[in-house]
Amino acid sequence: MRQLYTRSSSLKRLFSFAIGRSRSSKGDSEAENAYPVHGINPVEPAIDAKSPLKPTWRCFSYDDLHKATDGFHKDNLVGRGGYAEVYRGVMADGLPIAVKSMTGAATDEQREKDFLTELGAVSHVQHPNVSALLGYCVDCGLHLIFEFSSRGSVSSNLHDKNSPPLAWRLRHNIAVGAARGFHYLHKECQRRIIHRDIKSSNILLTSNFEPQISDFGLARWLPAEWTHRAVAPIEGTFGCLAPEYFMHGIVDEKTDVFAFGVFLLEIISGRKPVDGSHKSLLSWARSYLDDGNIQMLVDPRLGEDFDMRQLKRLTFAASLCIRRTASLRPSMTEVLELLEGGEISQDRWKMPKEEDEEDFWGFDDLDEYDYNECGTPSISSTGSSQMCYNNINNVKLSPTGLQ
Repeated sequence: MRQLYTRSSSLKRLFSFAIGRSRSSKGDSEAENAYPVHGINPVEPAIDAKSPLKPTWRCFSYDDLHKATDGFHKDNLVGRGGYAEVYRGVMADGLPIAVKSMTGAATDEQREKDFLTELGAVSHVQHPNVSALLGYCVDCGLHLIFEFSSRGSVSSNLHDKNSPPLAWRLRHNIAVGAARGFHYLHKECQRRIIHRDIKSSNILLTSNFEPQISDFGLARWLPAEWTHRAVAPIEGTFGCLAPEYFMHGIVDEKTDVFAFGVFLLEIISGRKPVDGSHKSLLSWARSYLDDGNIQMLVDPRLGEDFDMRQLKRLTFAASLCIRRTASLRPSMTEVLELLEGGEISQDRWKMPKEEDEEDFWGFDDLDEYDYNECGTPSISSTGSSQMCYNNINNVKLSPTGLQ
């Protein structure tokens, strides 16, 4: 108990200092030596563009969170992952919130590392298509507080059999909005962020179906002067992992681009990246993409209710994103241009012959991997905290392009 109190007090001093630092002109050397926490560097707060001295998040009291979530009641539990639980709540002023409580790490040190890693990423992010951080709490555990997305995840809206199919117009708007969010993370954010866990259950929807990227538990900064970085262990979601990441632990912007291509195919088809029979969405979609028979990719529940011009753009972008070789994939800037009406140039994106002739790479035996509560295998998805990992797995990945 004394150790827990000491560590909580250290974190309080750390955050008090970090916020105070934004209001001070003291040198970096003095800042780095103040209120040290073993093995952890101070977190820089996000700064509001309108007021360079005002952080965009605040400290919540545990009592307020306890009241807002009705004592963290099980009926308010909306997400559970490898290292966190997410509860919905309503503050006294009527503000709906989502409280992410760090619960699953094996040690206090790992829990603090996970907490500060995610806070360090999201506290610098301000974009309409990224979940907004409202604040944190370090009393009685470690908690991150976000705006609550009332319509749940894209995954739940796509795959809930008891709900009507998501309209094409909404699907297209979600794809474009998500692309804007990832373009911001890669190109416009204060610090370039690689998400590493792009999937439909990590993209939430507001009341008007505006997509918001969430769950930065696996996110990593990529300094401007770096082309890539190597990470270990390999963490993420089967069906969404880029080949270079799964095989070698190489992470860069194109890692997210690959996963975004899988997300586009899921939006179009209404199929999970790997279905209950372990059939890969990529393997299924490849022949239709190669043959140009893209109508066959559309969710059959939509019938003829889709826009053919938008479908061409979505499928063309997806086919480029899921190419095996990272250098042959577009950037998120180029993906966004395609989705928003940019020129579709077959010659510009023509697949090199040697790439086009390569065989499938992949893995067929999933028995050796752990299965989560939804009965689907995953790789150390410690950064995930969705309601249910119902869109994971991958049996085969393939080099794909339009002929």
